Amino acid sequence: MAMDPRLNDLLRWGIENTVPSDPSAAPSSTGDAAGAPRTTLNAEALAAIMGAPSDADMMKASIENITSTDPDITLESKLIAFDNLEQLVESLDNANLLSKLGLWTPLLELLAHEHDQLRLMAAWCVGTAVQNNAPSQERLVALGGVEKLVTMALGERLPVPVEKRGTVNDEATTEEKKEEAAVETPAAPTAGETKDVRRKAVYALSSAVRNYQPALDVAAKELRNRGEEVQEGIDASDMEAVNELIDGLKQRALNA
Repeated sequence: MAMDPRLNDLLRWGIENTVPSDPSAAPSSTGDAAGAPRTTLNAEALAAIMGAPSDADMMKASIENITSTDPDITLESKLIAFDNLEQLVESLDNANLLSKLGLWTPLLELLAHEHDQLRLMAAWCVGTAVQNNAPSQERLVALGGVEKLVTMALGERLPVPVEKRGTVNDEATTEEKKEEAAVETPAAPTAGETKDVRRKAVYALSSAVRNYQPALDVAAKELRNRGEEVQEGIDASDMEAVNELIDGLKQRALNA
């Protein structure tokens, strides 16, 4: 079996930093006798040695907690997990891990959650992850996230998928469950989006479109499709033009 490279680094570090048996042999601060540099331990190796979870582990655990249907996991617990996730994706490397870990899809699904505080946190995390981050902006566009944010920014609730609404009654018979599933369709909620969620969606949209033309083009097109007057040919690097677009949406959310 191949040795974990982190453990290999630890072994080399231990050998290099062992006190020599000959007291007269002065340790080198820069390397061995041949001048080779000493092995250093990075944060990932130290975390593995100490048994601490990696950032990737914590990100996956956060999403699992937030999306869990376990009734013992409270709303407060989910909000704490979301807060932890938002802080983690402030790091560019961690934001890019969302794609590698397959977490973008569940994160975007949370924009349609039944609870407004979780929708707000989802928009906040999205905005943080895509800020000044072209790879994350690209993933948001590819997964239809920009259209979702436009919908929310304009005050409309995203439809809640059938499987995400409520909990299944385990006591119902198989036929009853089939009948229930047959009549349920993922219709949009009748109530509009809350003011606070709208504002956070505008923030996320602002982060998504700045200096990333594909996201701005999608946002502008979606806004026009919804009857909004949007200037043609806005340059994503023109902060004055982008600010004008975003400030208009922000003011509408504030006045809602």
